[in-house]
Amino acid sequence: MPINSLRTKRVAIIGGGPAGLMAAEVLGAGGVQVNLYDAMPSVGRKFLLAGKGGMNITHSEPYEAFVARYGGREQQVARWLECFDAAAVRDWIHGLGVETFVGSSGRVFPTDMKAAPLLRAWLHRLRESGVQFHMRHRWLGWRGDKLLFAAPEGELEAEADAVVLALGGCSWARLGSDGAWVPLLQAKEVDVAPLRPANCGFEVDWSEHFSSRHAGEPLITVAVTSRDRGGQMVRKQGQFVVTQTGVEGSLIYALSAALRDQVEAEGSTTIWLDLLPDLAAERVFEEVSRPRGARSMPSHLQSRLGIKGVKSGLLHECLSKQDFANPALLAAALKHLPLRLIRARPIDEAISSAGGVRFEAIEAESGMLRALPGVFVAGEMVDWEAPTGGYLLTACFASARAAANGALAWLATSGK
Repeated sequence: MPINSLRTKRVAIIGGGPAGLMAAEVLGAGGVQVNLYDAMPSVGRKFLLAGKGGMNITHSEPYEAFVARYGGREQQVARWLECFDAAAVRDWIHGLGVETFVGSSGRVFPTDMKAAPLLRAWLHRLRESGVQFHMRHRWLGWRGDKLLFAAPEGELEAEADAVVLALGGCSWARLGSDGAWVPLLQAKEVDVAPLRPANCGFEVDWSEHFSSRHAGEPLITVAVTSRDRGGQMVRKQGQFVVTQTGVEGSLIYALSAALRDQVEAEGSTTIWLDLLPDLAAERVFEEVSRPRGARSMPSHLQSRLGIKGVKSGLLHECLSKQDFANPALLAAALKHLPLRLIRARPIDEAISSAGGVRFEAIEAESGMLRALPGVFVAGEMVDWEAPTGGYLLTACFASARAAANGALAWLATSGK
């Protein structure tokens, strides 16, 4: 079918996050009439929130390492990235008039570190291409062959020749990702894996004494040893924060997928903290064992090793008085302090979610739902997950482009 004949075709995109907006861009460029619906008053709300601490757009590491970040879904996500990888993301941003730079960690940011200018430029481009936005339209499913929405003026039906669903997962419901689409698709016999927290914090059974004194304090120089999904011990250095209920932060998020699985399977899991990751165990033992005279052990640890504040509190929280008074056991704990995690924090607090539409329910090449011809899915509502660092956003973009191109190809050949 010639591209001109696509100009009479209408595509509905449901969801105004990064995946929905990227699908709109590709479809608009493809010549179809694009209507984007979202339940919120404006688009890109989670995108803007993610940019408050510095808009991490993608990552600069080599492709092989990059695609490995998607774990068990590496092969499926690689299909998306083949057509729109991290380099393509940067080129696309530059095309919007926004420059980028690579940070010391390899993460890629807009030069001004902000999401709002990027979103404004993007929305201007979309409106110029003819994309129509329908805000405060909550998708309710289908009524016959038509899409059904709860709109400000009441229930509204809309016709579409193809549909791209980009409804997100189930984290930060107040920004629109509430998982309300799950029963709608399950009712159409679409196989959906349960939504679970990803890049999340964990609960620890702190004492009231410890949590009241140290909640909110960061552990800036620390390493964590834990089991990966294959049961092998892994060690990562970084930082995290003690909270009223447990632990959260970048180092915990980096390990959270395996930790979450272990908690679900076993009821709890243990991580081991190295409170002095830059010092060898022998050196730590020497310093702990030095004569301390009239000084208390906490004063001795602060003087010899800089252990104070939340690190000192953790030792008191996790060790008995007898172990704390034993130099050998204390030195060992400073390098290998066990911490039991009892559950993941609720999914609505997580940075992202795992689970969603299973890949087995999707045609691999097009992104179309096998049970619903003409309906395509993209973004976080598909069953994959990734750590923070630009991997989430890159895969959302890439999956949306794949789904949009799949929709164009289907419209061109289906005869609808």
